[in-house]
Amino acid sequence: MKKKISNKDIKDWENFLSNDEPLPNKDQTNIIMQNIKVKSFDLHGYSLDQANIEIQDFIETSYNKGISKIKIITGKGLHSDNEKDPYVSKDFGILKNSVPEFIKNNRNLMSMITDIKSADIENGGEGAFYITLKKKIIK
Repeated sequence: MKKKISNKDIKDWENFLSNDEPLPNKDQTNIIMQNIKVKSFDLHGYSLDQANIEIQDFIETSYNKGISKIKIITGKGLHSDNEKDPYVSKDFGILKNSVPEFIKNNRNLMSMITDIKSADIENGGEGAFYITLKKKIIK
């Protein structure tokens, strides 16, 4: 450990002590972050057309209610009927891949969305994804 404190450190400390601004309360910030609720929608059992209609409605409703983050559960496609169709890959989960594409190709929905990313492994992993919504601007 240094025995002598540098002039810069002394000056920084004096500036800190003379500053009247309150320090940010990290505990309060953490409480606020924990109170952000993630709404989720599970698409298990939906056809592709039904899923797209429901997701569009869910995103629009969530956006209008001021919800900032939603989770869409598509499943991994492990139990789908793809194996009965010789023209569809058995490794291809219909909803898992098609629903995010539907959202990304819909300009109206994308105007409400900040980010789309895969869910963490403990929240569904490959079978789910998060959508971060923009704040609704009230005119």
